[in-house]
This record gives sequence, structure tokens and C-alpha cells, in this order.
Amino acid sequence: MKLRFHRFHTAFGEFAVVWDHSEKIKKVYLPGKSVSLKRDFPSAEPAVSPNISSTSEDIIRFLDGRDVRFNLGLVALEECSSFQRRVLLAEYGIPRGYVSTYRRIAEHVGSPGGSRAVGGALSGNPFPIIIPCHRAVRSDGGLGGYQGGLEMKKRLLAMEGVGLTRNKVNMKLVYY
Repeated sequence: MKLRFHRFHTAFGEFAVVWDHSEKIKKVYLPGKSVSLKRDFPSAEPAVSPNISSTSEDIIRFLDGRDVRFNLGLVALEECSSFQRRVLLAEYGIPRGYVSTYRRIAEHVGSPGGSRAVGGALSGNPFPIIIPCHRAVRSDGGLGGYQGGLEMKKRLLAMEGVGLTRNKVNMKLVYY
């Protein structure tokens, strides 16, 4: 299977998108993470396509503060485990400007007590930004983790209008 990748610059830094012959996105690399692209997908070649260009432009618009709803039909969700897929779909459902907690997401996907498993599923999210895993926080409002680092998570939440005090999120708009 021939894989391709496209690197592009945003206000947050360089991103990369990897996709397959059917133009299904296999992975989105956040700034500072695309150095592992060649390790993860050694046969991937640089390229562009209309769908990938459109998705890249949507990511740029999202990071410029616009409200963008990404097309999940372009991501290879079928390559995720059943549990991770449920978590990612729940995360995708959280509206801009809201947060949810790992615990609430676990309960929503039918795994009460599965907060850590939700955190694990989100930490391995192959489609960050497209599936906005930065919107998941700890029950006490703590940021938790994020693939792009806590500073990026804070910037993304602030950009969406989520109030932050130090490393705590204002828990007024909580989903699920």
C-alpha cells in the first residue's frame, strides 16, 4: 500500500498528514512530532491531493480560530480499536468552547470507571485537531495530557473561549 504525506505550516508550527491510496488519513502529526513520520511510515512519499489539501486548509482555518467541522469520512477510524473508536467519536461530538472529562467520556461510551482507558485512547489519537482531543480534561479541571504538550492544549482551549486559570479549566461548559 502506497502512503503519502503532506507537510504544511500553521500559526502553531508545522503539521503533517499521512494518507493511503484511498485518501484515508492515517495520521496527523502535530508540530514537533513530524520528525517521527519517516520512522513511522518509512515508505511514505511527499504529495498533495484535493482532499488532503482541503483538510490541511481546514486545520489551518481551525488553528486561526475559525469554527471548523472536519469530515470524519476522510480518516481511517476503522484502524482504531472498537473502544478507541467510541472514545474518538465521543470526543468529536464535544462542541467548540466546551470540555468534557475523561470520566464523563468513559461513562458516555459505556465504560464507567474507565477514565484511564479513555486517557490512553486519547493519547494515541491518530487524528489530533480533526478529532479535538484537547477538549478532554481531568474531573477537577486539570489539563491532563496532550500529544502536542500542555502549552498547545492551553492555547487551543483559550482560542475556543474556554476559560483557564493557571493550569485549570473553567468547568462551566462541560459536555456529556
